[in-house]
Amino acid sequence: MKAYFIAPLAKLTKYNIKIIFGNKFLYFMLSAVGFYILTVALSLISDDEITSATGYNMLLVPSILLIFYPTCFGIQNDQDAKIIEIIFGIPNYRYKVWLLRLAISYLICFILTLFLSAVTNWLVVEVPPFELAVQVMVPALFIGMLCFMLSTIVRNGNGTAVFIIIIGLLLFVLNSTLGVSKWNLFLNPFNLPLDKNPEIYYNTVFNNRIIILLTSFVCLLTGLYKTQNREKFI
Repeated sequence: MKAYFIAPLAKLTKYNIKIIFGNKFLYFMLSAVGFYILTVALSLISDDEITSATGYNMLLVPSILLIFYPTCFGIQNDQDAKIIEIIFGIPNYRYKVWLLRLAISYLICFILTLFLSAVTNWLVVEVPPFELAVQVMVPALFIGMLCFMLSTIVRNGNGTAVFIIIIGLLLFVLNSTLGVSKWNLFLNPFNLPLDKNPEIYYNTVFNNRIIILLTSFVCLLTGLYKTQNREKFI
């Protein structure tokens, strides 16, 4: 009985991966790994001490790269594949399709992030691989949900990408201004400042994660709500 469900589920997953990544999955995986290798190399040749906080920074951009394309270009890929009308043709089918694709995208992103985290622990610096991967996925979750929401508003992958790049640059600029703040998207949970009380800092990190998760959920709901207007997508 289990085998009866596994085969169709595997085919469904494989088909959706092709749609999600537009047959460019390998390229994005290699770009994420390449950026990780470059970051590791720069860290090794620098004079700075490599810590768990460094490992977090090494994995942050690769994980965002992995989730960036499928969430930015997902709707455009449906339009290019001429299946957008089918998705809207069945009541509530679009919710199931895009929620499934988001789940697949994040699962792939987490598996690859966990793999890179294990490589970091093995070759670079001792880190808790699973905890590191989970913490890195929090800002990646927000960026992905923001991409999805904007893609339902802009309805064009390139336009969404431009908006996300601008927002990302603004957030990066604000990173130094916000510093150790619960409002800082790029707050590093492993980088405990020497002048901060550990308990206060970890409370800040906890509040930061709650804010990011709630905001991500709002972005998801907003994106799904925007898909109700069928005429704008077809």
